Amino acid sequence: MILQPSGDIEQQWQRVRALLHDEIGATAYGTWLKPLRLAECDGDRVVISVPTQFMRDWVVSNYADRIRGIWNQVNPAIRSIALNVKAQDGGAARGQRVVEPSGEPRDPARSDGVTPLVRRDDPPVATSRRDPVAPETVRPLDELSASLDPRFTFEAFVVGKPNEFAVAAAERIAESTTLPFNPLFLYGGVGLGKTHLMHAIGWRAKQLDPQRRVIYLSAEKFMYQFVRALRTKGTMEFKELFRSVDLLMVDDVQFISGKDSTQEEFFHTFNALVDRGRSIVISADRSPSDLAGLEERIRSRLGQGLVADIHPTTFELRLGILDAKAEQLGAEVRRDVIEFLADRITSNVRELEGALNRIVHQASLTSRPVTIEMAQEVLRDLLRSHERRVTIEEIQRMVVEHYAIRMSDMSSSRRARAVARPRQVAMYLAKQLTPRSLPEIGKKFGGRDHTTVMHAIRQIEKLSAEDRVLADDLAQLKRRLQN
Repeated sequence: MILQPSGDIEQQWQRVRALLHDEIGATAYGTWLKPLRLAECDGDRVVISVPTQFMRDWVVSNYADRIRGIWNQVNPAIRSIALNVKAQDGGAARGQRVVEPSGEPRDPARSDGVTPLVRRDDPPVATSRRDPVAPETVRPLDELSASLDPRFTFEAFVVGKPNEFAVAAAERIAESTTLPFNPLFLYGGVGLGKTHLMHAIGWRAKQLDPQRRVIYLSAEKFMYQFVRALRTKGTMEFKELFRSVDLLMVDDVQFISGKDSTQEEFFHTFNALVDRGRSIVISADRSPSDLAGLEERIRSRLGQGLVADIHPTTFELRLGILDAKAEQLGAEVRRDVIEFLADRITSNVRELEGALNRIVHQASLTSRPVTIEMAQEVLRDLLRSHERRVTIEEIQRMVVEHYAIRMSDMSSSRRARAVARPRQVAMYLAKQLTPRSLPEIGKKFGGRDHTTVMHAIRQIEKLSAEDRVLADDLAQLKRRLQN
């Protein structure tokens, strides 16, 4: 006899959910376990509904044992947990998997149609899928695509002014059945989140439609696979394989610059997918028009869709990233330490998160409190490399050259926009790329006080989030100064 969940079972489920949230963290819980719903209770057996087959498979592989284990702690009478995919119309469930407490699976011939759970130490068992692609096509497609990192979801991406447009575009292409633009071209400096967004697109697309055929790979791997196909005389299979996908994502496309034969094949693959209405996402470290070594026809096609720039992080965004990372690590870090890291490590998000990782784990292993002094000691090499990177004088010379003004304008009292704006840009870059304090920076710009420098920094941060030309100027100047 199948019963609807009673109040007692519902309370148990809420307790299980709370314990799971505490154990795996807010990000993973929100992505994979929050959508689960208690569907019914049949004696010692509980049925949980999952919105998609893709999510069901992931939960079975990664969290099923913990769900069962925690529920056994809450109520030892519960002997098994079934996970099913709830039909979109709210009708009958399909594709159930059962989490048994023992190694014995339920009888696959049960009248309720439940498929037994394949335990992790058992060989894989074939399950039916509503996939229109033949198995021999699916196998190489899965092998070709790089694995999507479960940490890189939209929920785990910290959004701020520098990246909000790129995030909105990425979510749109992941969720749309009709293409609002094609391709989506993401570009920005190293460590600003391009790869994270591409993984997030893949996850969201698969969650919404588990049958959607998605390939994510680097441009380097695309080139390797093409060269391999040429050597093995398998170019026809290569062409058909890539052109059968629903969503193609190619990371770091700048690496095919100068590779004529690879560019030729990429161009034809690109055109074939566009003609068939399939989605394409491309990333690079610079805009299509600045990709030297690519054929003009490829640059033109890459720029025909939506081009989204991920700008360098602002101080506020770096604070948000560090707060999220600290929560993920389960660490309580003093606010002054967070602000110190956000102020001193401005190059990219990877270095920023890596720095927090280092000091948190150092504190854990040595039982030391996390202070600014401790962070300076642990990150001495990283902070020193930032200090050596550039001087204020170098920044001023580069800005003067870029905007075609005079060096004396850096310290003059002229307020004409053609002079004042480059001067503000130089102050902003001095704060971003050097360890100098605001008064020290002001002294280098004609003896200005720290409030003037602070105003310049805030003004450039605000304008660069709205003005594409200014943002490109800043990115170009940073690249030139840091190389």
